[in-house]
Amino acid sequence: MTDPFVQPQEDSARAAIAAIGEDLALFDDDMDRYEWIIDQGRTLPPFPAAWQDDVHRVPGCQSKVWLESAERDGRLYLAGGSDAIIVSGLVALMLRVHSGRPPAEITATGSGFLTDLGLMASLSAGRGNGLASMAQRIQELARAAR
Repeated sequence: MTDPFVQPQEDSARAAIAAIGEDLALFDDDMDRYEWIIDQGRTLPPFPAAWQDDVHRVPGCQSKVWLESAERDGRLYLAGGSDAIIVSGLVALMLRVHSGRPPAEITATGSGFLTDLGLMASLSAGRGNGLASMAQRIQELARAAR
């Protein structure tokens, strides 16, 4: 079985946010930006079917979103999935920033970067609420791991 937990691409959450911002800045058109976000979702490791249940489901999301975490060597690794392609992309971005980081770094990072990068403004209210719920769940997992 492939490891379902996202491995960090950058050295820190701050570096991941900067890299995402640089990538998003390449697009002038919202549709191109959405396509890029969708492509990010395709990079997620497969989320195990056994975890696609109510225990792992993030409440408050318009689509189905599932998260799981594992502590390894003082770091919190996250796995996630969704039944919607655009939401899978948003999950991928959240996990790129947070997965594989020490819990203290995750809680210090928060979710303000979503607004700073313009992601919240371009989402429907339902998707924005779901993204906020996902961010809140990640913060809860990080606080529990501290």
